[in-house]
Amino acid sequence: MQKKIVIVSTLDTKGSEVAFLKTLIQERGHQVILLDISTGGEPSIPPDISANEVAKAGRGNIEEMRTMKDTAKVSSIMVEGAIKKVKTLLEKGELDGIFSFGGASNTTTATAIMKSLPFGIAKVMLSSTVAMPTSTAGYFGTKDIAIIQSVVDIVGFNPLVKDLLKRGAGAICGMVEMGGSPISLFEPAQKKDLIALTEFKFSEECCFHIRHLLEEKGVEVIPFHAQGIGDKAMEELIGEGLFQGVMDIVPAGVSEELLGGNRAAGPNRLENAGRLGIPQIITPCGFDMLSCGPLERGDRGDPLWVSKNIKNRKLFIPDAFRVQARTHPQELREIAREVARKLNRAKGPIAILIPLKGWSSLDREGMPLYDPVGDRAFLDELKIHIDPKIPIVELDLHLNTREFAQEAVNQFLNLYGENQRRRG
Repeated sequence: MQKKIVIVSTLDTKGSEVAFLKTLIQERGHQVILLDISTGGEPSIPPDISANEVAKAGRGNIEEMRTMKDTAKVSSIMVEGAIKKVKTLLEKGELDGIFSFGGASNTTTATAIMKSLPFGIAKVMLSSTVAMPTSTAGYFGTKDIAIIQSVVDIVGFNPLVKDLLKRGAGAICGMVEMGGSPISLFEPAQKKDLIALTEFKFSEECCFHIRHLLEEKGVEVIPFHAQGIGDKAMEELIGEGLFQGVMDIVPAGVSEELLGGNRAAGPNRLENAGRLGIPQIITPCGFDMLSCGPLERGDRGDPLWVSKNIKNRKLFIPDAFRVQARTHPQELREIAREVARKLNRAKGPIAILIPLKGWSSLDREGMPLYDPVGDRAFLDELKIHIDPKIPIVELDLHLNTREFAQEAVNQFLNLYGENQRRRG
């Protein structure tokens, strides 16, 4: 079946490379839509969506923009206009995949456009700057963008560039042939309820049991790695209405955001499920630690890092890149207040489960981050600030046990059933 693939490029400078790529994709039987984001001059090959159209959609004038020195403003206009154009194509059913290539400027612009498209639409970026550590996270964001490192600059037709463009064409064609539509992606799953689950290494056993217990009940579980970007992406998908409930076993993106940890998940973490009124199970897993590696940061004389993240703390250091520092009682009280503030605004049913024998595999007797005094500080503060209508269930169990997982699932199913009855 023929698919429609948008190529985003600057046709004033990359026309010959785009023409080569277009031919490769057409030879696979797919339609190509050329979207021109040039701001330097006229295109060398005809686009399907011109730079003039893109600029107008972004509330700009291409002729004026070509003389402007404010490149950031010019770029934002073209991004805004291009996003409108690709979303219009998507709404018409005329976009199955999107592809682009280039250096820093084109990678930044093209991935910004790609990030406006939903999960499931094929997105491929062939980039010579993807390995830049200061830029990579921004290119991906929370979206399912496949990025190929070109190694060489994609200019002209030397053998390496030709090979890269061929592989790029193969990647986008293969992706659209296997999927390329958010509707087709989620149609099979819609026969089951979709439940989001947060997890990380230190909750593995608990989350393993939760997945299996829910699947036995006919529920489709979508796990998210709570490393910051994963749970931030989950929050966005919750906001789009994809899930019917959330097992938020590792809501630590809240505490990492609050304390400046590496796994910060943004200011809106722990809010969308409550706003939409879907049931939630919350545990304190992950609040017992702050992710603050790499260890070499301390060698660079960062006094804030040393004092806030390392000094006088229990530590777990599996390698130089990963450092987990135990949160202090005063920080845990601050986290409790923030969690209560967010959950008190929720419209749907919530249960907070507290495993009294430890919150993670690092927080149990004999392990490096065990601190029952800190755990109790969180619980006591939470009881003061949480809405009395939100139950706090204290369990004389460790989080990483099948018994705790079973209780979490039971609580969730009760909330879910209550929510379904309430909504009729």
